[in-house]
Amino acid sequence: MLEVSNVRLPLDAGVAGPKGDALVRSAAAAALGVQEADVESVLVLKRSVDARKKRDVHFVATLGVALSASSAEQHALAQACSRAGAGVSPGTHVKRHEPYAPLVVPKLASALEASGEPRPVVVGAGPAGLFCALYLARAGLRPLLLERGGDVDERLSAIAAFDAGADLDPQTNIQFGEGGAGTFSDGKLTTNIKNPLARHVLRWFADAGAPEEILWQAKPHIGTDLLVDVVRELRRQIVASGGEVRFHAQLTGLHFRDGILAAADVLDSGKSARVPARRVVLACGHSARDTFEVVHAAGVKMEQKPFSVGVRIEHLQTAVDRAQYGDAATHPALGPADYKLAVHLPDGRSVYTFCMCPGGQVVCAASEPGGVVVNGMSRFARDGRNANSALLVGVGPQDFEGDHPLAGVKLQRDMERAAYRAARAAGGDRYRAPAQTVGDFLAGRSTGPGSSVRPTYARGVAWCDLRECLPEFVADAIASALPLLDRRLAGFADRDAVMTGVETRSSSPVRIVRDEGCEALLAESPMAGGAGLYPCGEGAGYAGGIMSAACDGLRVARSVAQAFER
Repeated sequence: MLEVSNVRLPLDAGVAGPKGDALVRSAAAAALGVQEADVESVLVLKRSVDARKKRDVHFVATLGVALSASSAEQHALAQACSRAGAGVSPGTHVKRHEPYAPLVVPKLASALEASGEPRPVVVGAGPAGLFCALYLARAGLRPLLLERGGDVDERLSAIAAFDAGADLDPQTNIQFGEGGAGTFSDGKLTTNIKNPLARHVLRWFADAGAPEEILWQAKPHIGTDLLVDVVRELRRQIVASGGEVRFHAQLTGLHFRDGILAAADVLDSGKSARVPARRVVLACGHSARDTFEVVHAAGVKMEQKPFSVGVRIEHLQTAVDRAQYGDAATHPALGPADYKLAVHLPDGRSVYTFCMCPGGQVVCAASEPGGVVVNGMSRFARDGRNANSALLVGVGPQDFEGDHPLAGVKLQRDMERAAYRAARAAGGDRYRAPAQTVGDFLAGRSTGPGSSVRPTYARGVAWCDLRECLPEFVADAIASALPLLDRRLAGFADRDAVMTGVETRSSSPVRIVRDEGCEALLAESPMAGGAGLYPCGEGAGYAGGIMSAACDGLRVARSVAQAFER
């Protein structure tokens, strides 16, 4: 099979059915300079939308093309095409297609037994922890996966109850529980990293029930409604491969002996226990602030890390579609449009959009009493009335109070509690979110909702001045950036667009320092590494989203496995 990239496809080629298939076949033949009859089969390997010219919106694809191999002439043609020979369309690149090769996982059950070590412990069942535990289980290392929150079904119930007005459950919520914070997002599987493990993450997701299209979409997503089933299946695979999963089991202490991990304290369904542990993977997620305190108290080296804070901004999805696709906005092959915007202000601040959720909703993402946190979520169909995105301002150690490793956590908490107070002062019930239209925010007033965009935050909003809960420099940066962002996406600064606060959990505010072998460093240890604690994923400061976290989970799992291969 040949791999033919940079193939232009009309939008109709993206409509499922015989017509779309015929258009793809025709484009493949034209790209290779052969007759359609010579094309035996075509497989879409990657596809993206090119909307740079609104009058010429189309797809750009990489195709796997099998030519008829019944004659020496066709064989010679394949050889010529593999060298981008004569007949190949200008701009098209052709090479031999290399089929997916499964990730090789070593078999280490006997090595674990021979080592005399306890089985590895993985803390946190987000994407990093799930993929790490699945790799270790398939390697025969029988990992113990600990999750402080409930399973995904319990999470669904707890989140629905909180959205309806119930008390916050600090252990099982949008942030904590099986699947991690990413389960209740858009399920985006895009990443800016060029990690060779990414293709295996996508394949493992598909093997766990995710739609097959994630394997070829340029911007794949699963959606919260489907992701819960995928997460449940990943857990089933871990258990089937010899691992164990315990819910409502929280790490409360780490114990080192001569610079080497010896045990972990766990609060397991309300009962304290000390678990022998030589190797612990810490995949706790970006909101596990009490776990950060446990790690710091144990003498593990930690440092402040830049992150971002701001608000969620909502527009009508139809307005975003029109701004991105022009007259093609209603074409059935396109679906809801997304965007990704950024500006750099004269004072050096960066303001950007993050985790854009087409056809989604703003969700109640608090995990601590007395604080309001927002995030975004979409279902697989992305069929909601509004689009939403985080609108964030970069912050760093220069903005924190002091040099303590957890100073960034204080900034987050201060904003969350200020948001809670601002909404209450404006007459809102508990955990309502402060909100303001873009028009009012830029005009320095608060008059209430606009005429078109209705906020989707489940517990309701309280209309007030967002400057009451945003640090002055954050509010000023957003105000400066909105008109600039509007130049990049028409209507972004629409006066009726709704901003809801506050978004503080875009990424971890700390980094738990690790060596090249992914093992943590102790602050006062003569050893360069080898402590047996493996910081992993977004919470430890080494990822930013589902894909990069899952990739880091596999990377760390390999490091743990290598310790048994020596």
